[in-house]
Amino acid sequence: MRRYGLIGYPLTHSFSQRYFTEKFEREGIQGCTYSNFSLATIEELAGILSDAELCGLNVTIPYKEKVIAYLDEQSPVVAEIGACNCIRIEGGRLTGYNTDVVGFEQSLAGHLGDHHRRALVLGTGGAAKAVEYVLRKLGIEYRLVTRRPRPDTGDMGYEQVSPQVLETHTLIVNTTPLGMHPAVDECPPLPYEALTARHYLFDLIYNPARTLFLRKGEARGAVVENGHEMLLLQAEESWRIWTAVSAGQMRQA
Repeated sequence: MRRYGLIGYPLTHSFSQRYFTEKFEREGIQGCTYSNFSLATIEELAGILSDAELCGLNVTIPYKEKVIAYLDEQSPVVAEIGACNCIRIEGGRLTGYNTDVVGFEQSLAGHLGDHHRRALVLGTGGAAKAVEYVLRKLGIEYRLVTRRPRPDTGDMGYEQVSPQVLETHTLIVNTTPLGMHPAVDECPPLPYEALTARHYLFDLIYNPARTLFLRKGEARGAVVENGHEMLLLQAEESWRIWTAVSAGQMRQA
């Protein structure tokens, strides 16, 4: 039996277990299971890793950064950004990858225009690090927005996001859990009245499909995208990493 799973906490909103279970059935993949491992602390990971049949893990909030201490090897992307959401386990060795990078870049491209050259990234966690990596790769300037602004790094507070800032930053990416089910009435505190049809709002949340953040953008004519396609892309990238015959077949995600 080949075992795969997801670690995080809590996992009540998890997409991965259903996706992979259905994939195994749909594609006739035999001898594989996918489980959720809700870990109250990262230290509980050691018990999960004792399973000799475990071949791969996805990693979600809040462990994308903390899990790095358990890796034997890191892909170049993980080494650069300090966040891992996919682990390949082979011969007892753990190699970390970041499939969020692949999923976000490919999903973002669908609506990205030439005028989307400056961005605001809401949040500073592990998912934000993947978003930052992609924006740098695409040559898009960005500012991080957080509840705890840091003048030394240039991170902005939400109170600093004025209509004038939104006028020049036409791409806004939400990497925070604000608006995620069940707290669907929450959204990042922004001056939404300043949004226009030139704006592109991307929310990494997929449940609900239209967060309040996205609905407020739609009301102003902005282009919006949720995290569902990104999830599908990163899930398939995880499967490709887990099942590649050798490391040479894998991207440097």
